[in-house]
Amino acid sequence: MTTPDLARYTRLRTEADTHRLAQDAHRPADLRERLGWTLVEVGLRLAAPQQRPALAR
Repeated sequence: MTTPDLARYTRLRTEADTHRLAQDAHRPADLRERLGWTLVEVGLRLAAPQQRPALAR
């Protein structure tokens, strides 16, 4: 690995670790909230009228 590549790798790794630690610091309710909104979105997609592809002529 060249020096610029190593510096970029180190910077990206540090950013990823910082992001992971920030995500871990959130309260457990965040997972329930995300799951809840995901279920709402799935429900809305199921309730939406079915879109049929246009027929080729």
